[in-house]
Amino acid sequence: MTDIAKPYLLFLADAENPALAKTALGVRDWAREDCVGQLRLTPSTIDIGLPDLTPSEAAARGARSLLIGVAPVGGQLPEAWQTILLAALEAGLDIVSGLHVRLEAFPALAEAAARLGRTLHNVRHSDTVFPVATGRKRTGRRLLMVGTDCALGKKYTALALTKAMRERGIDATFRATGQTGIMIAGGGIAIDAVVADFIAGAAETLSPDAAPDHWDVIEGQGALFHPAYAGVTLGLLHGSQPDALVLCHDPARSVTSFFPDYPLPTLEAAIAAYLPHAQRTNPAARFVGVSLNTSALDEDTARRALEDAHARTGLPVFDPLRFGIEAVVDEMLSGPFQAAVAAA
Repeated sequence: MTDIAKPYLLFLADAENPALAKTALGVRDWAREDCVGQLRLTPSTIDIGLPDLTPSEAAARGARSLLIGVAPVGGQLPEAWQTILLAALEAGLDIVSGLHVRLEAFPALAEAAARLGRTLHNVRHSDTVFPVATGRKRTGRRLLMVGTDCALGKKYTALALTKAMRERGIDATFRATGQTGIMIAGGGIAIDAVVADFIAGAAETLSPDAAPDHWDVIEGQGALFHPAYAGVTLGLLHGSQPDALVLCHDPARSVTSFFPDYPLPTLEAAIAAYLPHAQRTNPAARFVGVSLNTSALDEDTARRALEDAHARTGLPVFDPLRFGIEAVVDEMLSGPFQAAVAAA
């Protein structure tokens, strides 16, 4: 669990496709107050609506870290990138990276950071030794996002719910489990980089004992049905010991992303599969809502998708970026649910 110095200068390099800048866009969307500006290498680089600044200009405006908001092909750092990162270190900025390769693997960056007293944050990597999970029931309450697939809105759903709960006066904390979430929150654990035997223990560490009415809103990872990433999902599910779950789904998808031979489960099948695994470490676990990513649908089709999902599951259904999420919070605060959580 890292402690990243904010605010950020978002480094967009030469990315021309918004899909390549998902990290920068996520930080801009959910931590706008922590973004001083953007740094682009070419005029054709995507513009995310922040002031164009050099590292020195950003430092003068109060930036404390340069955040790498795009991923290079193959995980290596092009020479032009290294030149910019060195300039950022010289300007007094730390470097924040979500890449699989550690920044210290590049000798010039390691030497400059050591010489200048700057920090290289490799948010996918942790030097913490995580314990094996205990399965001990912890105080406080937990809300976990789970999905029918990867990359369909678990992070955005968790952030939107955290915001809505805080606006209601509920003591809620967003718990990041992926690199972009960590950059938004300033801390967390990249669960997909934890050794398999310790994933559930890392999840316990991420969401420790808390006040009885405190909610940890935990970003999900992977999907229980994914042929490659189901393992991280199950470990996070067991270690989180969620009281409440929200199922995230993209109604425009019929098969697993990049795995066309694997059809997605129905909402009913997904709920039926997740629930017994959640109840293994928290018998009171239950679903409180369904989050649909309707970004590929027009409004009428999106509303019909929400209505259909509600009819099939009986749960509040929402799109965190298009339609209200109050019904999910209402469900979590309802008498029967609160009584079940308290009795567990």
